[in-house]
Amino acid sequence: MQALTPSGYYLPNRFARIALETTEELVSGRAVMQALLEGAGLADLVQNYPPANLERGFDFAHFAALNLGMETLYGPKGGRGLALRVGRLTFERALSSFGALAGTADAAFRVLPLGLKLRIGLAALARIFSEISDQASSLQEHPHELHFVVQRNAVCWGRSGEEKPVCFFMVGLLQEAAHNLSGRELRVDEAECCAQGYKECRFVIHKDSSN
Repeated sequence: MQALTPSGYYLPNRFARIALETTEELVSGRAVMQALLEGAGLADLVQNYPPANLERGFDFAHFAALNLGMETLYGPKGGRGLALRVGRLTFERALSSFGALAGTADAAFRVLPLGLKLRIGLAALARIFSEISDQASSLQEHPHELHFVVQRNAVCWGRSGEEKPVCFFMVGLLQEAAHNLSGRELRVDEAECCAQGYKECRFVIHKDSSN
């Protein structure tokens, strides 16, 4: 597999490094990780992860190749499961205490109503993505749902012609964000995906779906 053509849009190096380190941890070691990276056309990243800084230095095309490489190595079902887990752990390790989200651990925040906690926290997450990366994001509120909308999504950058959504990393990341904010497991679906031909990726967080 060849790496996709560079997009010119970037994620912070630290965010990408944490996603790579988490992937390596979950695939049980460097040998499998090397096979994944080489198969994804990312051989330059073998034992050469980006530095842990906030510089926008990791191209969307490389992040999309990493996610596609999971599907190639493990098949659609296995790749989806891996991407969900990487997304959840990446939120926990990279974003849960970053910027405005740090305040969501305060006792005063924890006593707010569920819907308000989700709206405040997910709006903060959207602002963080928009401020530290080229992945512009926003939050829309509906009576029973919150819609996390992403333009120029790094996860599916360059992909097209897909019959179903493919951004499982983002679904996992938002699942963990919703759990972190609410203390509950909430259903998160990707309703629209750029890889299907939509102009943006739209993730639906169901406010009344807790287990």
